[in-house]
Amino acid sequence: MTEGASAVERYYAVMADLAGSGDALRVLLHPEVRIVEHPNVINPHGTVRDRDAAVAGYLAGKELLVQQVFDVHEFLVSGSRVAVRATWRGTLARDVGRLPADTVMTAHIAAFLTVVDGQIREHETFDCYEPLVPHA
Repeated sequence: MTEGASAVERYYAVMADLAGSGDALRVLLHPEVRIVEHPNVINPHGTVRDRDAAVAGYLAGKELLVQQVFDVHEFLVSGSRVAVRATWRGTLARDVGRLPADTVMTAHIAAFLTVVDGQIREHETFDCYEPLVPHA
């Protein structure tokens, strides 16, 4: 595995760890990181985050979820760029809108990351969520 793919693998492992700390994420992110989440059903307007906003979002997500998993299916590496195809599953810890606690959300992800000196410098993600259906 290349250095870039290894750094990205560590990044997704930390992101999935709901017991992890903000500091565990912060050390993986370049001080000038730029994270772009394109619009999706969960985040209809999309978001651009710097390192502080990314850590804050990570910590907020830990309050919303009881479990999450990133299944990374493949990495494609070209120099410092890493393309990722993954599936994310998150289980709600509490009711959110019409979705009750224990609802499992699933997103199919295509992401493009740039790794500089072992840290994530850029992360652009396209998250396609499966339909969110409240339990009957």
